[in-house]
Amino acid sequence: MRFSLVLVALAMCGGSAAFAEEVVTSPDGAISVTVDVNGEGRPFYRIAKGSEVVVTDSRLGFLLTDQDKLERRLAITGAARASRDETWEQPWGEQRFVRDHHNELTVRFEEGSEERRRFGVTFRVFDDAVAFRYVFDDGSMGKTLRVAEELTEFNLAQNGTAWWIPGGEWNRYEYLYEETQIDAVSLAHTPLTFRLDSGTHVAIHEAALLDFAGMWVKRTTGTNFRATLAPTGSGAARAVRDLPFMTPWRTIRVAEDASGLAESLVELNLNEPNKLGDVSWFKPHKYVGVWWSLHLNEESWGSGPKHGATTENVKRYIDFAAEHGFGGVLVEGWNIGWDGDWFFNGAEFSFTESYSDYDFAELASYAAEKGVPIVGHHETSGDVGNYESQLEAGLDLMAARGVETIKSGYVADACNLRYIHPDGRETRECTESQVMQRHHLRVITEAAKREIAMNPHEPVKDTGLRRTYPNWVSREGARGMEFNAWGVPPNGPDHVPTLVFTRMLSGPMDYTPGILSLEGRGQPLQMTMARALAEYVLVYSPIQMVADLPEHYEGRPAPFQFIKDVPTDWAQSRVLEAEISEYVVTARKDRNSEEWYLGGGTDAVAREVSLSLDFLDVVTTYRAEIYRDADTSHFEGPTRFDIVIETRELTAEDTLDLRMEPGGGFAVRLIPTAR
Repeated sequence: MRFSLVLVALAMCGGSAAFAEEVVTSPDGAISVTVDVNGEGRPFYRIAKGSEVVVTDSRLGFLLTDQDKLERRLAITGAARASRDETWEQPWGEQRFVRDHHNELTVRFEEGSEERRRFGVTFRVFDDAVAFRYVFDDGSMGKTLRVAEELTEFNLAQNGTAWWIPGGEWNRYEYLYEETQIDAVSLAHTPLTFRLDSGTHVAIHEAALLDFAGMWVKRTTGTNFRATLAPTGSGAARAVRDLPFMTPWRTIRVAEDASGLAESLVELNLNEPNKLGDVSWFKPHKYVGVWWSLHLNEESWGSGPKHGATTENVKRYIDFAAEHGFGGVLVEGWNIGWDGDWFFNGAEFSFTESYSDYDFAELASYAAEKGVPIVGHHETSGDVGNYESQLEAGLDLMAARGVETIKSGYVADACNLRYIHPDGRETRECTESQVMQRHHLRVITEAAKREIAMNPHEPVKDTGLRRTYPNWVSREGARGMEFNAWGVPPNGPDHVPTLVFTRMLSGPMDYTPGILSLEGRGQPLQMTMARALAEYVLVYSPIQMVADLPEHYEGRPAPFQFIKDVPTDWAQSRVLEAEISEYVVTARKDRNSEEWYLGGGTDAVAREVSLSLDFLDVVTTYRAEIYRDADTSHFEGPTRFDIVIETRELTAEDTLDLRMEPGGGFAVRLIPTAR
């Protein structure tokens, strides 16, 4: 749904003469990007916010496997400009309407060589971000580009603080975030988040990652960084593309504070509109399932006396979901393949054959009667070749059983994913290799044909492709709740206040919140009861798991009520207050009513917040249902269960004062009562 569109293109300068530097600014004039070449003919860009240089001269270019490097002897030979102001509607999301307002500059480069190779770089400058991508759109580079490495730099103008996880390591994205000086980062995944010494906040990521290698970011010297492409098992070239094509966008969010960083939707705006057409068949929802009991080791994925995915047990979860209004029941361990070492037995998984004590047909019928569909599960154990050989049959079975959403998994060491190429070659692939980008897109498009949404775990990172393929509804891609069951160490109180400004910048996360027992496998969760509720607001996903055991909810009906009430689809989202890794307060407006929800969470330090409610409707009175820490609450020890549940009458003119105890937080439902 489009409300306004302005697209203005100016004439491109032609010929081979060199031109002076080109500058493009954001619509509000605050951010500027300068593009030029130095005395060696090396192209570069730099970014300023007002009078502050944020990114100093940073080179552009590529190493190629079968041609000279594309980085020297270049001159600017032309430029084209455009601007856009467009508002579009998400079918589901954290924000119903998204404004795409940017100025664009495409700079053309030509090489002073006999080959006279040519390419362009397109920059888009938003009020909160800069993005650019390479454009290979003529025959001067040959028919195929074989990329050995990308030479794009991100050279920060100052030191400061960085929040990051290592790139290319065995456990993929599932690391606790490091908080270091910027000049102490090594090789990092994106999003990579910084707070410069000046206070300016910056985050590096990418958008529209399609048929190309994913980007890690490597510190070279000081506060200088360079793109590093994920390798492939297929050979020296990390990305191979026929021409013409455009690379993924490299994105740099620039904000005055943490809130501004989190509220940017730049990656969504850089992706193409929905290609699937009507996707109203996907409904955001909450789901329960056979899951937490497996991590507690009370039940098992594999067959035997502790098997969790039995017909009888799943019916119990279906009954619970139907009673409390939840939209699905996840079943892990239903299919043959779980009896062994999951990291190495991926070839044994079947996606059509159930264990004998799991009657899929009977359960599908039972679930349909109760109005609670099964949430499917496809664990590949990193054997992508085996999964692709059964993909269509596996999806067909799920569609026939009324499954509307599938959680998939790729549990394997990074760079040890087994892939079978069309010619029969077998390679081992990294999670973000070009081969894996193609694989995930194949799964998404095949699922869409059957009106099934996908929620991959151990996934490729989100780069905004949920706009183009809206059935790509959520992902894992970070340390989730299961680490609180058995992780050493478990996720600390600062984990979610860090995720909001790192992993969550890329898109929705299936964090699987809601463990009201506050207990893992013999170890306590590092949070209070109120904080457990707040995570439904703080960590966005259009599908949210109600992850604890049914009996744990039945024993705590008062806090459980908030989990039943909180929506999963939003009209607006705002970060009201935050400091990265310390605390965060988020407000979200329900897409299907006039209700607002607030969530707050803090690290191991108690904090008081005074929240202006000026985002509420000015002529409406609201009943606030508040779930907050008690004065005695503390994430360490038995008082983590202490919670106060109260109501107040509030308006837009009021200020809501709340205290978060160590490891604690609050959750608030604001219900309109009178106008």
